[in-house]
Amino acid sequence: MMFPSNCVRVLVSTQPVDFRKGHDGLAALVSSVLRKDPFTGTVFVFRSRRADRLKLLYWDGTGLVMAYKRLEDSSFTWPAIKDGMMALNHAQFEALFSGLDWRRVKALETRPPAAAE
Repeated sequence: MMFPSNCVRVLVSTQPVDFRKGHDGLAALVSSVLRKDPFTGTVFVFRSRRADRLKLLYWDGTGLVMAYKRLEDSSFTWPAIKDGMMALNHAQFEALFSGLDWRRVKALETRPPAAAE
């Protein structure tokens, strides 16, 4: 999948959205409902009511990018439906996008070495 970087922030909207919305409709939703700026490079993930589809929206510096994925024989594992959003780390997002249970993924914490040997 085309993804800007491991360091990008990923936010999941926990409410299902109308999947007829395009770039502008989702950007307006991010601004008005989620109270975030859609032009910061954050990846916003939206779910359908059926839970078998997702849409991604992010600003790549030159324009809004929207990706859509539908699973054929299963559904995505989503957080409980409630108002607001939640953050996922890169490993959890990759699991979600692949149709795996993202709740079972824990990213390793990496730090630079304290001293060179």
